[in-house]
Amino acid sequence: SPCSRPQKVCLCPFLPVHPLKVSTCLYIIQHPAEESRVLRTVPLLAACLPPDKCKILVGRRFNEDRYPELATVCRNPSTLILYPGAEATNLEDVAVMSSSPSVMIIIDGTWSQAKDIFYKNSLFRLPKQVQLKPSISSQYVIRTQPTNTCLSTLECAAVALSIMEKNKSIQETILHPLHALCSFQLQHGAQIHHSKEHLLKNGLYDKPMPKNKRKLRRMELLVNNVKI
Repeated sequence: SPCSRPQKVCLCPFLPVHPLKVSTCLYIIQHPAEESRVLRTVPLLAACLPPDKCKILVGRRFNEDRYPELATVCRNPSTLILYPGAEATNLEDVAVMSSSPSVMIIIDGTWSQAKDIFYKNSLFRLPKQVQLKPSISSQYVIRTQPTNTCLSTLECAAVALSIMEKNKSIQETILHPLHALCSFQLQHGAQIHHSKEHLLKNGLYDKPMPKNKRKLRRMELLVNNVKI
């Protein structure tokens, strides 16, 4: 079935009957470790979109010789890469000026995995770097996020596509199966996971504090509400 899940927790009724019609093409750069995760969100994203609008490439290193199509995409002036940082422009500002169909690259992995892929592949620093405004909290409540505004890959894609396509209903449609996934898991024993930021600020973090000074500093920044 499209969702590839057992019938008892099948998500197909929550997927759109027909793939969403979008002009933006997504390239999902997926860290190999994500393939083994049971509750990954990219398959749900792919099930919501036409195959030619959601292309998934798995790996850590991407060079021009092995990935000529990706290299061409990265050199295209209309291509965007969703990766927050000092060099990133808010996607809303870019979308206002964009009238032609675009290509967006999204890296799928933990924050450290995404950072490794971004900085060790020169191709990914060619497209215009964009980010989402931290205006919504993650609804992927069955996994722990670093901060309240960190989103899953599915959520990032849903928000980004709704902005690029200027259609808010796209976000609601793509998030529908995620809500169902979380509901099913909670019904079968999963617990709601608050972000690390929430746990630290409320004195609920029950794991040993890291000995690594860099990691400890990052946790101090989370507690003090300093943007990392």
